[in-house]
Amino acid sequence: MSTPTYDYIISGMGCAGLSLAVQLSRNGLTKNKRILLVDREQKNRNNRTWCFWETQPGPFESIVHRSWDNALFFGHDPVAAFQKPLPLNPYRYKMIRGLDFFTHCLHEIQQDPAFDILHEEVLSIGNNATSAFCQTATQTYQANYLFNSILFEPPTLRNGTHYLLQHFKGWVIRTTDPVFDPSTPTRMDFRPDQQHGTAFVYVMPFSPTEALIEYTLFTENLLEQADYDAGLEIYLRQQLGLTQWERIEEEFGIIPMTNHRFTRQQGRILNLGTSGGRTKPSSGYTFTFIQKDTQQIINSLRDHQHPFRLVKESGRFHWYDSVLLHILAKRRLQGHFVFTELFRNNPAHRILRFLDNDSRLHEEIRIMASLPQWPFMKAGLLEMGN
Repeated sequence: MSTPTYDYIISGMGCAGLSLAVQLSRNGLTKNKRILLVDREQKNRNNRTWCFWETQPGPFESIVHRSWDNALFFGHDPVAAFQKPLPLNPYRYKMIRGLDFFTHCLHEIQQDPAFDILHEEVLSIGNNATSAFCQTATQTYQANYLFNSILFEPPTLRNGTHYLLQHFKGWVIRTTDPVFDPSTPTRMDFRPDQQHGTAFVYVMPFSPTEALIEYTLFTENLLEQADYDAGLEIYLRQQLGLTQWERIEEEFGIIPMTNHRFTRQQGRILNLGTSGGRTKPSSGYTFTFIQKDTQQIINSLRDHQHPFRLVKESGRFHWYDSVLLHILAKRRLQGHFVFTELFRNNPAHRILRFLDNDSRLHEEIRIMASLPQWPFMKAGLLEMGN
């Protein structure tokens, strides 16, 4: 049996793989090309949500489900409750539903004859001097270059590398009475009990009677599913005052938070998304970093005819991430205290720019000055060599 051959293989049809496929088509880089997209999942369920912020319309503006100009922050303080409104200007906080993203991207891709779509599990990937390949249960496929976002293995940690998990469960609920302000989401609410570790809740309102409520933790270990359900139910009852609601949808996710330096290139393979280290270590945000990375890959393919001419990452942002992970992993300070001080002492736009790795040094100095000096100085010195 002959081996089907392509110009590019995109292994994984999640956010990273589909973003790349769409941008290849939009930028005219599919002409006279054959491209295979492979993933075992059909992508027909709304099982995830991406939230991010932008100052301008982005590449997927047409499918933004909701967007907001303001938000709220709540600190965890049993004695003196801290609440802060967050005007986001010049940013807008945006949300895209997973099913909307998958449907939109696949529809756009299917209009381009360069693409073949295969729903099979990728068992392995590899390459040699002249081509890359992926192996499914039924066939081997080869290409000039392979983009991988599906095969991810937790890294073997060296000394000084931190590895936490951001794990979350979300419910989309509907209430009888109007209880939500659709103009203002809750960006972070640290009022939930912190017994399991750093824990907070997002509230993304769609209407006065419908919202996504997401219970999120930064810890080393996962909880039992019943513990996530309990955290959500307690929040709905204690913080929102609800006694009845209808659960419409449910989502669950796990995101690695680590300062491990992931391998980007393996011969003719380029790792994307979380597999390529595109998740911000200290926050878990991925969507914006995937879009930035996708544009760099497009630029490299267009200008250099290969996907590997990428801008080198800033070492100082890796250090900032490492310092916060050190604080959280070593429990030098409680996570809810760190984030409360961060939001208490800085305007939202400065924090958002910092979290996007777009801030200037003078802004970063002000952010560092707003946090407890000694624990962060000590952690910063220890992380200098990582």
